[in-house]
Amino acid sequence: MDHSDDVAIAVRGKDQIAELPIPLLIDRIEGIGPISALDNAFRYAEQKARDSVMLIGCDQPFLPGDLANRLAREIATNGCAMPVSHGRDHPMAALWRVDCAALADYIDGGGQSLWRFADAVGVTRVDWGDGCDPDTFANINDPAALAKAESQLSPRSD
Repeated sequence: MDHSDDVAIAVRGKDQIAELPIPLLIDRIEGIGPISALDNAFRYAEQKARDSVMLIGCDQPFLPGDLANRLAREIATNGCAMPVSHGRDHPMAALWRVDCAALADYIDGGGQSLWRFADAVGVTRVDWGDGCDPDTFANINDPAALAKAESQLSPRSD
């Protein structure tokens, strides 16, 4: 673990993943999407007396090695540092300051969008540029995206 001495996995339910030797954080609120993972992370971080969390989607195989350090340098006094590439924000690869009260208020008010929560707590958008090939923040969510990622990883026979 190059970037943290504490890693946990947020899941919808225990049956979603096999037992692992790292903490599993089970959603306390069902059906609200990825904001529930952030809720899990904030609660876990608060128990561990941590002031920030790095939220990373399980479907992002190309994340840059300097992601955590660069976001930490850029967050300033904001509640979130979020990478931007190819004109898109990437809240599932963002650094978040732990603020359980603000997140609880947001969710209790019906909020479910990570983007809107980032705006509510103040977000620093960190430009990663568009020249990344493969896109370092690409999500692998379907067979077509998996095939594209595999082709980008395969040695070229030029």
